[in-house]
Amino acid sequence: MADAKVTIYQVAARAGVSAATVSRVMNGARVSPESERRVRAAAAELAFTPNRTARRLRRQYSEVIALIIPDIENPFFTALARGVENRARAGGFSVVLCNTDDDPARESTYMDIAIAEHMAGVILAPADATSDVSRLIAHRRPVVAVDRSLNRADIDAVTVDNRAGGLSAAESLFAAGFSRVACITGPSSVETAQLRMEGWQQASRDRHGAGDDELLRHDELLRYADYRVDGGRAAMAELLALREPPDAAVVANNLMAAGAIEALHDAGLAPPGFGLAVFGDLPFASFGRRGIRVVDLPARKLGEAAAGLLLDRIAGDDGPARTVVLRADRRSREKQ
Repeated sequence: MADAKVTIYQVAARAGVSAATVSRVMNGARVSPESERRVRAAAAELAFTPNRTARRLRRQYSEVIALIIPDIENPFFTALARGVENRARAGGFSVVLCNTDDDPARESTYMDIAIAEHMAGVILAPADATSDVSRLIAHRRPVVAVDRSLNRADIDAVTVDNRAGGLSAAESLFAAGFSRVACITGPSSVETAQLRMEGWQQASRDRHGAGDDELLRHDELLRYADYRVDGGRAAMAELLALREPPDAAVVANNLMAAGAIEALHDAGLAPPGFGLAVFGDLPFASFGRRGIRVVDLPARKLGEAAAGLLLDRIAGDDGPARTVVLRADRRSREKQ
């Protein structure tokens, strides 16, 4: 049985590190492999086991973190949640999953619950860039934005290079010989939607040149939707009804792509005859994937990275805010 009198300071002295480093190791936060080896060896020699109840009482929080996401039915966020859970459990924390449906009011309620239940921190995929996390900060709850960043310089964030992904997706369609490439993106208030649209926009400029009539009319090929299946279906139906409909489209998430494919089928069209580039894998196995170009999104890695940053903050890291940008697969690959 562990000696209850053994303290974190004794472990630190035996390992030749600071007490803060011992705390970080016990919380699953990042330290050098050598420091972790020394701390764990010292803890084993001294039969030291962290008193989790006492630790919770000292810090006035539970060993639970909240993951607040906009759409649990989207496989992208399911994979992201798995990454968060894997990293959090390795650090001794449990995860409570909260679904907002991109509703700022529900988002705000979940943040209040995180405070009231003394959760250790929050990972948030915000409804939009203006989501208010000031109450969390005031209550000294660390928060990390994931997938979408916030308009705050003092918040850690983990995102994807969405503009580069949008550029790659559109370029792959132009390179395949399509000429009127449309874009179906998410709500204009959502950062990912805007950045993916900007990538498509840049590819259009590069393709057509600033003075080309096609470029001057390219706004008619842009549709904002709601990141849901119905939104993608309606947006594609509108595009196909244009006097000069597109012959290809970049679709900014997988659920909208599912709806867009339904609209194409209703019109007697389908990839590869109609070009389609999608962010994230299609959610339904029943959809044929032949000819669909996919920009891979590292959802699980996003979750793991966000949880790692949060655990660092919980362990006491008070350094400047960090932004981690992961690559989407710029080699838009064609599904067979």
